[in-house]
Formats: sequence, structure tokens, C-alpha cells
Amino acid sequence: MFDKLIIFENKYDELSAALCDPSVAGNADKYTKTMKELKAVEPIALKFREYKKCKQELEDASGMLKEENDPELSAMIESEIDELKTRLERLSEELKILLLPKDPNDERNVIVEIRGGAGGEEAALFAAVLYRMYSMYAVKNGWRSELLNSNETELGGFKEVGFMLKGQGAYSRLKFESGVHRVQRVPDTETQGRIHTSTVTVAVLPEAEDVEVDINPADLKIDTFRSSGAGGQHINKTESAIRITHLPTGLVVECQDERSQYKNKDKAMKVLRSRLLEMERSRQQQEVASERRLQVGTGDRSERIRTYNYPQGRVTDHRIGLTLYKIDDILNGDLDEIIDALIAADRSAQLENE
Repeated sequence: MFDKLIIFENKYDELSAALCDPSVAGNADKYTKTMKELKAVEPIALKFREYKKCKQELEDASGMLKEENDPELSAMIESEIDELKTRLERLSEELKILLLPKDPNDERNVIVEIRGGAGGEEAALFAAVLYRMYSMYAVKNGWRSELLNSNETELGGFKEVGFMLKGQGAYSRLKFESGVHRVQRVPDTETQGRIHTSTVTVAVLPEAEDVEVDINPADLKIDTFRSSGAGGQHINKTESAIRITHLPTGLVVECQDERSQYKNKDKAMKVLRSRLLEMERSRQQQEVASERRLQVGTGDRSERIRTYNYPQGRVTDHRIGLTLYKIDDILNGDLDEIIDALIAADRSAQLENE
């Protein structure tokens, strides 16, 4: 580990010096590239320096203890040594985490697709609840939300809804939300107070750049149709909705929430690119040896990952055995406690496999 850390520290010094080089400082492209590389290695280099400083302080304190004859001062030095040992151990663990391979998609925007599963209208209503939950979480993080497509029911639920969340680190925070979300509650239409169980599927896709996914226009079948659902007279008179079928894979993407056919097509292509990128990512993950797969999981849409139990006021994430009795807060976008626990479990799994 220390050989790697020395390399990072040397790289940090090289890049810091390069920023003072007039040939770099005067070239916008070189400067931007150098700054990006510096930001990537800086956390590791600075943490390593903190570790080395702590280690030196520990060695100095240990040396002082050997030479000290005063019992009271010796006790003080021993207490300081204990604190330094604890701090050094913590810094070592933090360095191990910083050296873990980065997910190249972590800093990307995300496309979230929510679909009602088992439970009919009740599932559609809960799909709307989850859409609101993620939208409120986005607001708390200062992200921008953009609706891509929706299929609303008469009672205000969603058979399906797709939206993009734009913000730094969006994918790193939401990538573990993919899977089946189960809700247990008494529907408004239930007269005898019986608890119903419904499911909703969530898919979280990193936004794909145009250059990453090569799509041959000949592989696309593009249809236009009239939008359905609420929207006034215009939505019923104009064929502005777009349906794109990717013939090689059979993927179908629809978008109908913009009045402009061009805008709907642009949004649909964004979703298609991201789905194709996700398919490739999943294929690559399946090629990795089973013992190297992360234990938390990201993306199996058939995997039941979480239960929201209204009568008990609890939310349980089944992958890590976490139960929180704060369902109202969570559904109002307070997701950090769950997300932080999932990230910690993912890191632990990676460390065990290192």
C-alpha cells in the first residue's frame, strides 16, 4: 500500500509544480487537464502526509517515554501515545478506502426510471411517492431535476415515470437504489383496514455521453404519436410524442412530456444511450469472478431491496439489514442515513476482496 501512496504523493508534487509552469498556466486545455488530475490525487496525497506526520509524532512520543522518569509525565505521554495509535489506525483505514478503485460513473448525472409493479393502482400511487422522495432528495443536494417521460393514472399515480437528476456525484449517491421497492400500507380505497403489499421497480442509470455509445441511425425505428394523459387541447391534437426502438437490442424508449417533437426525441435519445451503456456495464460485471462482485448490488431489478411499512413507520433495507423508524422523514427526501450505510457496506465488501 505504501508504494502506491508514495507514487500518489510524488504525482501530487509534480502536478502542483506543473501549475506554476507558464506553458501550462497559459494553456487553457493543459491547465484544465492538470487541475483535474491534481484534484484526483490530492485527497490521497494529503491524507498520506497526515498519516506520516501522525506516525512521526508517535515515534517521537515513544522515544520520550523511554527517557522519562517522572511518573506523572510518563502517564501523560502514555495517554498521548494511545490517542496517536488510535488516530494512526483510523488514517490507515481511510487511506485503504481512498485507494479503492473509483467507479468511473460516480460523478455523472443520473436517469431514474420508476415503474409500478405488483399491486395495480396502489403500486402506481407509490411510484409517485418515490418520485417525490427522489425529487426532494435532489433539492436537498442542490441538484436539478428534469422530467423525461411519464404515464400518469387517473388517481395521480404513475404507471411509469423517468427523470434526470443533474448534479455532481448524483450517481455515486443513488446507484444503490436500483431494485424492487416494496410498500406495505392500507390503501385509501380499503374499507376494512387491511394492509396491502405492492411493489415498484427503480432503475438508476448513469447519463451516457454522446461519444460513449455509438448508435447507427439505421438501427433506429422512430415513430410519432399523440401524447396521452392530462395536458390540455394541444397534447391531443399534435403528434409530438416520440417512440424510439433500437432494433439490435429491442429496447423501446418513449418521451411525450415536451410539446416539441425535437425535444422529445432528444430526451428519448439520452435515455436510450444510458440504457445501452448500462447494458454494457452489466455485461462487463457478469464477466467478473463471483467472489469479486460487490455484496451490496447495484441494478438487479428483480432484487427486493427495501420495504416501506406504513403502519409500523419503518423502512428496512434488506441488503444490509438496516431498519429505521422514520418513514415520514425518508419519504420526504431524508435518504442520507440509508445511502451512507450502503456506501459503507460496499466499501467494506471491496476491502474484503482486496
